[in-house]
Amino acid sequence: MKGVKPRPVVLLHGWTMSGASFDRLIARLGPDFACRAPDLPGHGAERAQPATLDACVELAAREIAAAGPGAILLGWSMGAAAVWRLLERRGPGDLAGLVTIDMGPKLGPDWPLGLRDQTPERLRRGLEEMREDWPAAGQKIARVTFAEREGGPDMSREEAVRQVFANDPRLILPYWEEMLAMDMRDLVPRISLPWLVAYGARSRLYAPETSEWLVERAPDAHPARFEHSGHAPHLEEPEAFVKAFRDFAARL
Repeated sequence: MKGVKPRPVVLLHGWTMSGASFDRLIARLGPDFACRAPDLPGHGAERAQPATLDACVELAAREIAAAGPGAILLGWSMGAAAVWRLLERRGPGDLAGLVTIDMGPKLGPDWPLGLRDQTPERLRRGLEEMREDWPAAGQKIARVTFAEREGGPDMSREEAVRQVFANDPRLILPYWEEMLAMDMRDLVPRISLPWLVAYGARSRLYAPETSEWLVERAPDAHPARFEHSGHAPHLEEPEAFVKAFRDFAARL
């Protein structure tokens, strides 16, 4: 609407991706939203920065301050882990709402709702492959992102592979180890912000029950289930995702 100030949005991408992974989502949202999608430390333009969730918090805090009050903070996968770490360390501040995309508060195999089909031995072998055979590991990372082999309308599998291989694994592997040790379950009931919990029903990384667990425990969380999506519903069902995002923003 003419004369209405755009809603600020800060978008934090997933591990091995970049801020550019949100380019098509930002275009679809249009002028009603003033979006900022930085590269997280260790990735893209920020590859020289330490790859830690605390470094992500510092960067996200700067982006939120630049965006101004009333921002929506969106985190996809590792970006959601950074969102939770920010809320844990700094509180909600002037944020108006929170969106997370297909992420669990604990990844390890000692929680039934962590990463799908993982055991300590599988996680050990996976980390070893990332260190020793990044081309093979990178292909697997791109493959498990999507429900369909070819990817989604807003990112093909080939595009995902290019984003993954744009990274130096030596710089970003500390994130993976940090996330495997992460446990944000106690934080969830204390998140009072309006929260849209988006997830793909066909995610290869998390069962739907993981996101349902978040919705059940947070005081103002609302689910957005995408039946045909995997780990990236904003890329796999972009029109439906934009509608859910717009509806959520309109309620704030």
